[in-house]
Amino acid sequence: MTDRKEGYFLYHSIGQYPGKEADLSKAMAELASVWSAPDDQQWSYMLGKRAEFIDLWRALIDAPERSTTTCENVTQGVHMLLTSLPADRLRGRTVLVAADCFPSNHFLLSRLQERFEFELKTVHPRQGASWVADDDMIAEWDSDVALALVTWVSSTTSHKTNLENLATHGRAMGSLIGVDITQAAGLLPFSVQEPEIDFAVSTSLKWMCGTPGAGMLYVHPDLIAECRPELRGWFSQDNPFNWDIDAFDYAPDIRRFDNGTPAILPAAATVPALKWHATIDTRALLHHNRLLCDIVIEGTDELGLTLLTPRNEQERGGSLMIDLTSEGIASETLATLNAAGFSADIRGTILRLSPGIQTTEEATRELVNLLGKSLSGQ
Repeated sequence: MTDRKEGYFLYHSIGQYPGKEADLSKAMAELASVWSAPDDQQWSYMLGKRAEFIDLWRALIDAPERSTTTCENVTQGVHMLLTSLPADRLRGRTVLVAADCFPSNHFLLSRLQERFEFELKTVHPRQGASWVADDDMIAEWDSDVALALVTWVSSTTSHKTNLENLATHGRAMGSLIGVDITQAAGLLPFSVQEPEIDFAVSTSLKWMCGTPGAGMLYVHPDLIAECRPELRGWFSQDNPFNWDIDAFDYAPDIRRFDNGTPAILPAAATVPALKWHATIDTRALLHHNRLLCDIVIEGTDELGLTLLTPRNEQERGGSLMIDLTSEGIASETLATLNAAGFSADIRGTILRLSPGIQTTEEATRELVNLLGKSLSGQ
């Protein structure tokens, strides 16, 4: 197989941008040099890289200072938030989530409900639908919902929720509102203040083109004051160098969600990607994605395939999910695409395609043509 940058359709997974390898290699070489030096200057450099990572994420999501920190991944970020809430926030009430959330979040919530004595209510797609409609979420979202974890864009269908409508309803119900923004962060515009939400989580992969382990947790400043994270350590304090074991006190801001010595390497490795993203024209990136998605949708229709993603671009992220009817056909099709140098993936019978900054119009048309040949047995 010959890998082709212009045939990269995996922005729902890892994410690539021009010059990524060189940027990452340079950053890691610099880090290796600093960390290996026989002096005591490492920590100022490392903590500076972590702070740079946090500030770049804050700018992206329009978050105020001292409201955003690092975590390993989305699942950990959700765990950090939920386990920090006052006991009476969740006990005897409901946590609401859609069935097409990222499965890892559901695995976590279904376990935590036993410990924190809340009922996990999972909203399923209506009969014949591929995704959970906003109206169905709202229908199940009453005043007993203490917290709702909203998936901004689904990883299974690329359906995009209307956050403004959901947040408005959630506020009326008195619920905490959390949003997993992973599948569209960096492609679609997002602000934690419009609509105002209580917390947000994301990785730095996919459209952000970062590295694994570089997660982000945002918590609204008003909610931070209520939170008492159970995983705490010397970095959870206003003064990390307080060594009095009987005088621990949480930092007054997001730093209370830190604990022991932070894992800085993933953040430092991701800074080049975040800096690259901060310089690009995101409106042009989205326009490019929409153009290439339209080509794929047209080809899908001509081939008589079932598109599991909303056709209306206002209701979807940057990915397209296509049902190939059987796992055997899906595997054979992916093998054909891979052999031609295209990067995509499958989930069961579903082919997932996400064109991004490196993907070209010519390659997209070639992929559609190859898809047709593969399905016709040519």
